[in-house]
Amino acid sequence: MILDTITNAHRYVTLHPLFATVFDYIQSTNLHALMPGKHPVAGDDLFVIIERVQGRSRESTQLECHRKYIDIQLVLDGLDEMGWKSLPDCQNPVSNYNPDYDVQLFNTMPTAWVATPANSFCIFFPEDAHTALVGTGSIHKAVFKIAVNPESRM
Repeated sequence: MILDTITNAHRYVTLHPLFATVFDYIQSTNLHALMPGKHPVAGDDLFVIIERVQGRSRESTQLECHRKYIDIQLVLDGLDEMGWKSLPDCQNPVSNYNPDYDVQLFNTMPTAWVATPANSFCIFFPEDAHTALVGTGSIHKAVFKIAVNPESRM
């Protein structure tokens, strides 16, 4: 897991072939103007989901993990308190991994909570179980879904 501000995004472009595309998209797109929902950036290899919701309590969330996609979760407005736990430490799965939705949920609490303000982002890799949208106010964010292996998906 990585936490940083958008001004430091250039430091992460070498971590994945599509990260530069993500950060270029952030710079060239008015994310605040996008309607909630899914927006394509580079087909199934890269898309963004815009969310505008009221924050929820820590107790009402579940940790999740993904195998096919890396998440870059950028907070646009509000404060999102994201939870994290190393995937090998997750116990009590709600169900088996669902490849159609690229998700597995767990009934366990995060090891750490990260208060993520506007213009900050977290990167969650497949080994990072995470939860988000925790807070007391309104949260507006962009969740970029980046294929772990884009070459194999083409």
